[in-house]
Amino acid sequence: MHTHIVFFWLKDPKNADHRETFAAGLKHLLADPNVLASKIGEPAKTDRSVVESGYDFAITADFQNLSSHDAYQAGQNHTDFLDRCQVLWSRVQVYDLES
Repeated sequence: MHTHIVFFWLKDPKNADHRETFAAGLKHLLADPNVLASKIGEPAKTDRSVVESGYDFAITADFQNLSSHDAYQAGQNHTDFLDRCQVLWSRVQVYDLES
C-alpha cells in the first residue's frame, strides 16, 4: 500500500470563495480511479505543542502501490487540480509512506 499525505497552506485562507473552490478541487482530485480510499480535512481543534495546525487543508490518498500513485499523478484529475487550484496555495508539503 502506498499512502500519499499532502498539506496545503492557502494564500488567502479567509477568502470563502477560494476555500470553496479549493475544497471542490480536492474532491475532484481524489475521484481518480487509482485512489482506493481518501480523506479531506482541516486542522483539528487540538491544543498540543507537537501538533502542526498551521495548514488550511490536508488530504490522504491510498493507492495499491507506487505505480498506481504514479498513474494518478499523470492523470487528468491531477492535471485539472493543478490548473485550477495551484494559484490558491502558498505552500504544499507532501509525505509518502509504504505499508
